[in-house]
Amino acid sequence: MAHLTRQEKKALKKAKEKKKARRKSALHACGTVTKVLGVVTGGLFAVYFWNLDQKLLGWSYIQVNKIFDRKEADIKF
Repeated sequence: MAHLTRQEKKALKKAKEKKKARRKSALHACGTVTKVLGVVTGGLFAVYFWNLDQKLLGWSYIQVNKIFDRKEADIKF
């Protein structure tokens, strides 16, 4: 086994710390991606489970009809 000088030991320690920091950064990014995907999946499941898209369209259909039913229509054939 070769003996390392003090500078070599210091450089090796610094390289290990850099590697550890990169690994921590990568794990943090993976965690963030996992959380975002979980929130999106949960949101889509809620919309699907409670049929919220159809409820929203039904509500908006009623609102649009109220707006346009107020206006007088002059229909001539």
